[in-house]
Amino acid sequence: MSPNGPSHSERDLEGYEIIVSVCGGIAAYKTATIVSRLVQRGAGVSVAMTSAAERFITPLTFESLTARHVFRSIWDSPDTHDPQHIRLTDRADLVVIAPATANTIGRLAAGLGDDVVTTIALTSDCPILLAPAMNTRMWKNRIVQANLSRLMEFGMMQVPPESGWLACRTIGEGRMAEPETILEHVVSSLKLQTPRSQPAE
Repeated sequence: MSPNGPSHSERDLEGYEIIVSVCGGIAAYKTATIVSRLVQRGAGVSVAMTSAAERFITPLTFESLTARHVFRSIWDSPDTHDPQHIRLTDRADLVVIAPATANTIGRLAAGLGDDVVTTIALTSDCPILLAPAMNTRMWKNRIVQANLSRLMEFGMMQVPPESGWLACRTIGEGRMAEPETILEHVVSSLKLQTPRSQPAE
């Protein structure tokens, strides 16, 4: 592995469109690495952020990595007069929510679409991959686990969090999986289907 990450001479994800949704958590810095690696491998990546996510990482970071506009509000529509971003999800092959906070998981489990991240998830008809990240006690809370199980029953996938040093300065389960682990799940999911942009034979 090179200092800049794994070597992929081929752009093996060309044609795939991915929406990466970022929620408010310190693990958002890892999401920048995920986005960068996906772009390097040829994928088209659009990023959406909750307002809380912007407290941890700036939209400019993702705009620089993707050369695309970052969606920050359901009213933020630079390319269309449709404020619900359904058109953005029309071409998506996968939605990745990383970090997926307990708050966002709970709102999705309740069917709420009150920000750009939940709206995108609820209007998407492609696979959705969650990468949860939160405090250990929050992760083990039965309500959070019930909400996550409900989303799994509806067909969403997850990359389980790992044990390690947390932002609350304790060691435990709840740390978002490392970028390479999440990337492995992303690629595995994408390779099960041809890109939507590819004409049917």
